Amino acid sequence: MQIRVINKSPYPLPAYLTPGSAGMDVQAFLDQELILHPMERTLIPTGLYMSIPQGYEVQVRPRSGLAIKQGITCLNTPGTIDSDYRGEVKVILINLSNEKQSIQPGDRIAQLVIGRCEQAEWVASETLDETERGAGGFGSTGQ
Repeated sequence: MQIRVINKSPYPLPAYLTPGSAGMDVQAFLDQELILHPMERTLIPTGLYMSIPQGYEVQVRPRSGLAIKQGITCLNTPGTIDSDYRGEVKVILINLSNEKQSIQPGDRIAQLVIGRCEQAEWVASETLDETERGAGGFGSTGQ
């Protein structure tokens, strides 16, 4: 599958770094260093614009290394970039650490995962089919 992309940043397009990678790292398109204070959230531009084929989405997910090393993660995770969106891809980051954290221009801030998606049609009903689990939720299947 191919996705048309405009890249207004000086950084390379997101790419799979290993043969088994599910996600492609995306970089911060900033003019200068950005300081994220504890519990502060901000919207980081990437300089990327996409034409995603209908029936697909691009999910924006946190990078595990950034989360464990700096306490920075993505909000609205996974974020969905819809196939009909043509604006700049931006990433909502939050600093969950107790210290100020620095985001530099070109830092890898999130990963993009391509996924198929279906549109469903709701069918109003008075009953549902029976299952072994039934209405059990939130821990009902054990620890």
